[in-house]
Amino acid sequence: MKTPSILKIGIFVSLFSLSLLAADDDHIVVPGELDSDGFPKPVPVHITGYSAEVDSILKYDLTFMGFTNVPENQARYRIQGKDSPGRVEGVVYDLIAKKYNPGKAFTGGSTRSQVHALADDLAKMLTSKPGIAQTKITFVGQPADTGPGEIYVADFDGYNPQRVTQDGVITGGPAWAGRSILFYTSYKFGKPDIFSQNLTTGERKAVARFNGMNSGVAVSPDGRRLAMVLSKSGNPQLYVSDLAGGNLKQLTTGKGVNSSPCWSPDNRTLCFCSDSRGAVALYTIPADGGTMTSLPTLGVSRPTEPDWSPDGKFIVFTTQWSRGFNICYVPVDGPRRGQATALVAGEDAVWAPNSRAVVFTRNVNNRHVLSLLDVPTKQVKDVARISGSSSQPSWAR
Repeated sequence: MKTPSILKIGIFVSLFSLSLLAADDDHIVVPGELDSDGFPKPVPVHITGYSAEVDSILKYDLTFMGFTNVPENQARYRIQGKDSPGRVEGVVYDLIAKKYNPGKAFTGGSTRSQVHALADDLAKMLTSKPGIAQTKITFVGQPADTGPGEIYVADFDGYNPQRVTQDGVITGGPAWAGRSILFYTSYKFGKPDIFSQNLTTGERKAVARFNGMNSGVAVSPDGRRLAMVLSKSGNPQLYVSDLAGGNLKQLTTGKGVNSSPCWSPDNRTLCFCSDSRGAVALYTIPADGGTMTSLPTLGVSRPTEPDWSPDGKFIVFTTQWSRGFNICYVPVDGPRRGQATALVAGEDAVWAPNSRAVVFTRNVNNRHVLSLLDVPTKQVKDVARISGSSSQPSWAR
């Protein structure tokens, strides 16, 4: 079946160097201090010259890309610029080297899209990490707070939400395949089945409609395989398949419940939750089949909903305690492997493409709200949202 396309509107952002400013190189990364887990500490910058709207958007964006805005006498760089209708521009001044980097201007689209483009350019220039301001997230929205949810796609900060599904039944677990296809679970035919949907054409296909539960779909980073949880033979077991749901291979066996698979960035390994050996714990298993290996979460218990960072270093997950849920992460390798770090109250956390920020769900007055978290600094800001509750986010990478 087909549903209306939601990606018909393209945004053209033009970019050029300002001729009045010159420098030898527009890539001026200066290695900074690292924290105990190897996260770069925020780059101190001083932002000046913009209107209140542009200033607010830019500071929001940069919070989740490794920057902190400080007074000029504490800054490493001064980001100075100006904006007018249809145009945002900026230039970086190195306060230590005493020199300018080439200035750039962004036009086309909305003011917000221009600022996002500027923020991503600054991230690349000053940290060498990918910018995330022009990326997309998907999530489950419940405009009435309760009842069936639908799948939505929005900008990373929650603006420009667009509804993907119109099923009127329980729908959840959206996962990206690239930046134009989603996979998700829907009860459209009376039980949980897995579907794919092309966001450009609106075409939707059934991928897994076996007897029992079909859920927990996760797409490999190379876009070639799916991991999913199927109960077609009894207990929920972990399977992998090709992108169309064919060439199905069962990875787990035995009693217990297996859930929430996620892929390593090299496409070779899956991390998932299982209680097959007693209490709920995290495990890894080769994607081509093999032995389950325990991944400790020292200091916390009952881990669920793992997500592997794109740089391969960390797994973020949810843990339940007496007062609710917490977001935690563990290093996958190295001397601190499995040593859990608690971050903030919340659940459903997934990594941004820069392996620094996550988007997650938190409870505000009995309503689910999507929020962004800068993992090293634990700074949290809510994203713009539809009315009602939002949950189960996934970030396009």
